[in-house]
Amino acid sequence: MDKLSRKIYQFVESGFNISIDSRHIDKNTIFFALKGPVFDANDFAREALEKGAAIAVIDKKDLPDEPGLFKVDNVLKTLQTLAIYHRSTLNIPVIGITGSNGKTTTKELMSKVLSSKFKTLFTPGNYNNHIGLPLTVLKITKKHQIAVIEMGANHVGEIDFLCQIAQPTCGLITNIGKAHMEGFGSLENIIKAKTELYRHIIQKNGLVFVNKENTVLINHLKDYEQTLSYGNSPDAEINGYITASQPFLEISFRDKRQNAIEKNEHQIKSKLVGVYNFENIMAAVAIGLHFGVHPKDIIKSIESYEPVNSRSQYKETGRNQIIWDAYNANPTSMSLALENFSQTEGRKKIVILGDMLEMGDIAVQEHQAIVNQLEKMHLELIILVGAEFLKCKTESENIKTFETTTEASAWFKNNEIKESTVLVKGSRGIRLENLEKYL
Repeated sequence: MDKLSRKIYQFVESGFNISIDSRHIDKNTIFFALKGPVFDANDFAREALEKGAAIAVIDKKDLPDEPGLFKVDNVLKTLQTLAIYHRSTLNIPVIGITGSNGKTTTKELMSKVLSSKFKTLFTPGNYNNHIGLPLTVLKITKKHQIAVIEMGANHVGEIDFLCQIAQPTCGLITNIGKAHMEGFGSLENIIKAKTELYRHIIQKNGLVFVNKENTVLINHLKDYEQTLSYGNSPDAEINGYITASQPFLEISFRDKRQNAIEKNEHQIKSKLVGVYNFENIMAAVAIGLHFGVHPKDIIKSIESYEPVNSRSQYKETGRNQIIWDAYNANPTSMSLALENFSQTEGRKKIVILGDMLEMGDIAVQEHQAIVNQLEKMHLELIILVGAEFLKCKTESENIKTFETTTEASAWFKNNEIKESTVLVKGSRGIRLENLEKYL
């Protein structure tokens, strides 16, 4: 680090908060003035100081030199450099996690389990990109005993870059599917990008947690021996199976390793919906067992976890039973959600789907494939929302398509939904939450 960066790091080392939002400032804050597509936070640097920020890190050359303003060449690069240095001062396990689906739920389950034994730092919300990850790393203090760092990506090379900052000592890829296709361009590129985490960990001779049933991931590990496998496969070291799935997922697991604390079978009654969450729960179980969390504490932690932010949530409104899974969507996750819903017991079954965004050139064919899947299901009503679904062809009379939630709302006002089991799934940008009041 250069001399100026070292001065800034002294504030980090002293425990000062870090903010990139001038609306959230106190006297113990370092303000990083990042540029966005429609704003330049340099313009709010003085305001941050007036609100009590200790310092403001800026890169706008025409701002005058003033006490508290630290002028650097590039604020974002400085933030990342500080995170890299800060990580080098820490000697704790850092678990890196990425994947096309389920990484946030898995991260939260893992963090819940690990927190039962360790002082754990984990990625807040969706702070999993080139800005959020360094902010997360800089929150790790000497009091923390372990960290769980989520890594998101929409192009090749991004996971590798995030690994250079976080330096994970072990990690896992939840799965690989068709997500962010607009940025990646192909499934092959998604595989190449996600497995950058494997290549980093292998280079460091770290431990990889892997779903034994995922042949794509297993094949990319080749003969690497530093692994801990989990899943339904009888060959998995941490073996499990589903015991119930209505309305919530229940599983049984056991530790088949020779050095297991105990080899008994254990039951978990989760508050998650969807059989696709089985592998997320099993990943959290495997990581907990590896780090010495007792099975009873793993069970207690997972059973107490309640999903939020429209991720695998189950709600009863008095009129209907709702499965809310509308935080994000891609062809893999949407198809799995529909497959799971087809096995759901219920009264009248209704599906409300929103467009899958960032699909690039394959958007039309992937949305049509979902419509084709819907046509084979025995559903009372299907509501499709978004410009891509509007392009799809169907002859089903029970499919209604709207370009926006505003248009869909007008229909709902005149058509009451009641005594039904409803699946709501779509990309966050479609704002399906606007329809919740009608359900």
